Amino acid sequence: MNNNFENNMNETQFEDMRQQLNTLKKKLDAQEIVNDRLVRRSMRNEVNNITRRYYIIMAVSLLMIPYGYWCFVVLSHLSLAFWIGTSIFMLICGGATFYNCQKISDNDMMGRSLLEARKKVASAKKFEADWLKFGIPAVILWLSWFFYELYQNNSDATMEAFFWGGCIGAIIGAICGIKIHLKTQRQYQDIIDQIEDLTADQ
Repeated sequence: MNNNFENNMNETQFEDMRQQLNTLKKKLDAQEIVNDRLVRRSMRNEVNNITRRYYIIMAVSLLMIPYGYWCFVVLSHLSLAFWIGTSIFMLICGGATFYNCQKISDNDMMGRSLLEARKKVASAKKFEADWLKFGIPAVILWLSWFFYELYQNNSDATMEAFFWGGCIGAIIGAICGIKIHLKTQRQYQDIIDQIEDLTADQ
C-alpha cells in the first residue's frame, strides 16, 4: 500500500513538473516572439531612416544637373565639358545610392528570416563603406578640375571669390558627407547587432 502511495505521489510530482516545463516553454516561446517583433520593428525604423536619407541624396543628385548648368555655365562661364562631367558624376552618385537603397527597401525583407535580413544589411553596409574608395578620389579630381576651370575662365578678382567659395563649400560638404556616412554605418551596425543578439542561440 505504501508503495502504491509513493508511486502515485511520484506520478503526481512528475506530472506537475511536466506541466511546469510546458508552461515555461510556452513563456519562453512567447518571449522569443515578442523579441522577434521588437527587433523587426526596430529594424524597420532604422531602415526607414536610412532609405529616407538615400532618397534625399538621389533627389539632390538629380537637381544638381540643371542647377549645375545655371551655376557653372551660365553664372560662372565654366566650360560645357565641366558641366557634363559634373552631371555624369552626379548620375553615378545617384545610381549607386539607388542600387544600395534597393537592397534594404525590399518590402518583404522584414518578413523573411532574420539571418537573410542580416545578410542584406551587411551587404549594404559594405557597399556604403567601399563607395568611399571611389567617392573620395572622384571628389578630389572634380575639385581639381573645378579650380582649373576657374583659373582658365575668370579674372583674378572673380577667380579668388569663386576659389574661396569652392573651398568653403568643399569643407562643408566633406563634414556633412562624413557625418552622414558615419551615421548610416552606425545604423547598419545597430541592425546587425540586434539580429545577432536575437539569433545567437539559433
